[in-house]
Amino acid sequence: MKQKFTILFDLDGTLVDTAPDLMRAHNHVMKQFGYPTKSTEEIRNLVGQGAGAMLGRSIWGQAKKEFGKVQDENIKKKMVNEFVNFYGKNIVNESTLIKGVKDFLLWSKQKNISMAVCTNKQEHLAIDLLKKIGIHDFFQYVAGHNTFEYCKPDPRHLTSVVEILDGDLDKTLMIGDSETDANAARDAGIPIILLEDGYTEKKTTEIYHNHLIRDFIGIEKIILKYL
Repeated sequence: MKQKFTILFDLDGTLVDTAPDLMRAHNHVMKQFGYPTKSTEEIRNLVGQGAGAMLGRSIWGQAKKEFGKVQDENIKKKMVNEFVNFYGKNIVNESTLIKGVKDFLLWSKQKNISMAVCTNKQEHLAIDLLKKIGIHDFFQYVAGHNTFEYCKPDPRHLTSVVEILDGDLDKTLMIGDSETDANAARDAGIPIILLEDGYTEKKTTEIYHNHLIRDFIGIEKIILKYL
């Protein structure tokens, strides 16, 4: 029996404000390898395509002349591994749920809505974060950066999860906060609800979306239009 409806969620900046803990891990690695650190707000603009991409973009932006160092795959791998190890040990020190998330997840569960997470965070980190912050059990599936051979903005990151859940793309929507989420949803033919203050360099008004929200308070009214 197919689910009545499916909601796919991004994680960082959508369900959880992870920027403070990501900043600490990012700056830990930057200091070790001799690169400038960044503020929490700057980190919010870098999140979305995985640890390697975040570190690379950070270095490219602040130390372009030294970027050749990171083109060495061994150094790049060491930086990513150090980030993942440090972050994994400090994953929920300061991270908090986005306002209204818990109540919305409870409401969706009561409506028999199938829910899954599609994130470019490594799968084991995503699952650990969801467990430690207390919302893992709401989700039927968690797809991370390394779950498939592809990840967002590739639409297959979303469509594969819907297929695993035995869902229907015509009865699915995405909730995210970045251009990466929006492009994946658009190309998958799935409506996208976009958070206003997302982890993205672009203004959310410039990013493709069907609905724009500040947080999860009152989002039920939007979802009811699709049920």
